[in-house]
Amino acid sequence: MRLVRKDLEKDNAGQVTLIPEEPEDMWHTYNLLQVGDSLRASTIRKVQTESATGSVGSNRVRTTLTLCVEAIDFDSQACQLRVKGTNIQENEYVKMGAYHTIELEPNRQFTLAKKQWDSVVLERIEQACDPAWSADVAAVVMQEGLAHVCLVTPSMTLTRAKVEVNIPRKRKGNCSQHDRALERFYEQVVQAIQRHINFEVVKCVLVASPGFVREQFCDYMFQQAVKTDNKLLLENRSKFLQVHSSSGHKYALKEALCDPSVTSRLSDTKAAGEVKALDDFYKMLQHEPDRAFYGLKHVEKANEAMAIDTLLISDELFRHQDVATRARYVKLVDSVRENMGTVRIFSSLHVSGEQLGQLTGVAAILRFPVAELSDQEDESSSEED
Repeated sequence: MRLVRKDLEKDNAGQVTLIPEEPEDMWHTYNLLQVGDSLRASTIRKVQTESATGSVGSNRVRTTLTLCVEAIDFDSQACQLRVKGTNIQENEYVKMGAYHTIELEPNRQFTLAKKQWDSVVLERIEQACDPAWSADVAAVVMQEGLAHVCLVTPSMTLTRAKVEVNIPRKRKGNCSQHDRALERFYEQVVQAIQRHINFEVVKCVLVASPGFVREQFCDYMFQQAVKTDNKLLLENRSKFLQVHSSSGHKYALKEALCDPSVTSRLSDTKAAGEVKALDDFYKMLQHEPDRAFYGLKHVEKANEAMAIDTLLISDELFRHQDVATRARYVKLVDSVRENMGTVRIFSSLHVSGEQLGQLTGVAAILRFPVAELSDQEDESSSEED
């Protein structure tokens, strides 16, 4: 993401002009946009024209519109973002109040104006414009006959390919069908890796599976790479890291990211930091439940006692339609930071963010036990529902 211009007033009203440069920047843009904001961007509009003879025709023209945002639709796999709203600045093609949908796309500038830019939104702009926050981890989660090739970016886990091949069972005295199907499966996974993983950006490729599937696959892949003189795979052999997972399904990626050998290798990536924080929370919940709280009211009470060491919060909560509710989450984040606590904002498109979402989307690891709050846990969570 490139920041072109930032004009903010003392009361934090104002506008920013940005250019998304990569598909992931569309996810950041989705999190910046809120209903009621004003968005100015170039778009295509179908307009009707009347000729001198009175015949009516229609043609498509490119024009710049300013919309009051009413609906936002984001397709995470295609990284496409559509924003629907009413026109608030009349021009020669579109009247005031007319509905239009702008499709934001990479390398096309837009200006976003808000009545109030809060700290969470401003921090997201900083992160989006920081080149260090790029997709640097890939993963192949597999079992016999099933594999998912994923990119783990700082903001989301993207499934780039799913490979499914029916593997017949081994039969007594005849394994040829099983072996041929397995080889065909491995070959398809290798092709998916070459097609979807950019080795210039990716620092590490995790190969995760139950049993010996990962070892057999890696042996096959590099034997074939030697036979075919595949320089791409041979030059990047050191980037492949084998780890255990319970299955070949996407959710098993969290186990792979928790592996100590992986966390040390990926210590500088946000994804590994999120997974570790969630893992620490679950351990604390198991061993010292008085130091692990979840649910908004419960966490707010812990914050009043200045007890929060690490706050875990889902970015989904900052997209809440109700302004007062959204402001409540922002206030919690600011307060924890003022009290020298760590705040980790989880992406709802990461496997770790999905798990946090099941725990109401907000949780906290405390500096010290706050026993009297534990008795209110059931009451608090029922109020949340």
